[in-house]
Amino acid sequence: MNDALNWPAPAQAALAARHQAESTAGRQRSARQTLRLLLLRSLAPVSRWTTPAPPTAPPQRVLLIRPDHLGDLLFTTPALQRLRQVWPNAHITALVGPWGQPILADHPALDEILTLPFPGFTRQPATSPWAPYRLLAAEADRLRAGHFDLALILRFDHWWGAWLAQRAHIPRRFGFAVPECVPFLTTAVPYNPRRHEVEQNLALVAAASGQPEITPGPLHFSVPPAAAAWAAAWLAGRSLADRPLVALLPGAGAAVKLWRAESWAALAAALQARGLTPLLAGGAGEVALAQAINAGLPEPLPSAVGETSLAQLAALLQRSALVIGLDSGPMHLAAALGVPTIHLYGPVSAASFGPWGDPARHRVITSAWACVPCNRLDFTDADLPLHPCVRAITVEQVLAALPAAVS
Repeated sequence: MNDALNWPAPAQAALAARHQAESTAGRQRSARQTLRLLLLRSLAPVSRWTTPAPPTAPPQRVLLIRPDHLGDLLFTTPALQRLRQVWPNAHITALVGPWGQPILADHPALDEILTLPFPGFTRQPATSPWAPYRLLAAEADRLRAGHFDLALILRFDHWWGAWLAQRAHIPRRFGFAVPECVPFLTTAVPYNPRRHEVEQNLALVAAASGQPEITPGPLHFSVPPAAAAWAAAWLAGRSLADRPLVALLPGAGAAVKLWRAESWAALAAALQARGLTPLLAGGAGEVALAQAINAGLPEPLPSAVGETSLAQLAALLQRSALVIGLDSGPMHLAAALGVPTIHLYGPVSAASFGPWGDPARHRVITSAWACVPCNRLDFTDADLPLHPCVRAITVEQVLAALPAAVS
């Protein structure tokens, strides 16, 4: 790829200035967004059921709305634990996408999980412009039957979820003070983009409960026994059960987050030279990437890419001495399991969305590009060569970050 990896410093600075200008322009509210905000405000009239219940009355039925995928749902788990502490007798329900049910299925703080294919989060094209609003009306009827008396909209900009909570006649609705969300909330909490998402979730719980904000605990995910048995058999069948495994997770949700296949291959070879056993893992969409990595090696690495459920992937990661990967949900899964990790970050702020836990166990590597982080992922294929922040990370940087226990 003919990209900007080797540009001189002045050219990099010029590109950084361009990134900054693009980022500033992206933050400016467009005419379409302004119109949407006006429409949303007009659709949120004050009515008798929007009046919040007395703040001294502890809620009996609490609804949490979180439409996101793996990493963001894991970031929510310390807040779930805190909710159970402050409201030990409440019935707590999580409303998540169908993809989120296995992530929170065994969380001890939850009494119930409801699923909903949230518009904009299904990773499928929209069927019609009106489908999200028909779905909202139907789901509001379903939730109204649940008689919830308090809702937390945990994604900071999820106006659809805030509107859903209002349409469901939930009398107390807490979310973040984002203009599109505010019309549907009874309490809007300031959102600080410089804080980690785990801390943001705890701030919302503190506002809703009236209890002090606490230092968040660890992320939570439990590996089911059946998945642990599957992983043990999978590793034994490949004579890997007693090897010092380093799981490599080369996939990510956006092309600009990806590292070069040849860099992964070089890293794997260097790990093998140190007596370690690299293992490729990831989802079905990363099979071609795994094949490209193996094409650069004399012998292919063992690979579970595309072969595992979420729980089985977690079980393999749990059996690893180290996990190396990009800015992705499976990397947060590894951190939740307590496995040491090395994360390669580029466009996204690691301060806000990076690994949660001891920085000595969960290390973040970035390149020296001045525009890191720009917090943009929507680059076209034609633009990608000009945005090499992850590709500029060197194999030597990763090897230097290896924990002493495995290096």
